[in-house]
Amino acid sequence: MGAEEEQQRENGEGGVGERPKPISEAQFLAWKRQKDAETSARRAEAVCKRAEDIAAGTVQMNGRELFLHEPGVFDNVLY
Repeated sequence: MGAEEEQQRENGEGGVGERPKPISEAQFLAWKRQKDAETSARRAEAVCKRAEDIAAGTVQMNGRELFLHEPGVFDNVLY
């Protein structure tokens, strides 16, 4: 372990109490846009897969999905 620690110190890696390099506001905003795009793409993919599963009949609709898809089911005028 001693040689490994010395090598890390020489390379400037992994020291306790070292501060990470600050990033600029432009770098942060670029990273944030990229993360938001990845998140929205992941959500859109999940929604699409859920819709396909419902159409295939492998997954049941929840109450909200049923209400949006067939609102007549919830019509209480008949009772």
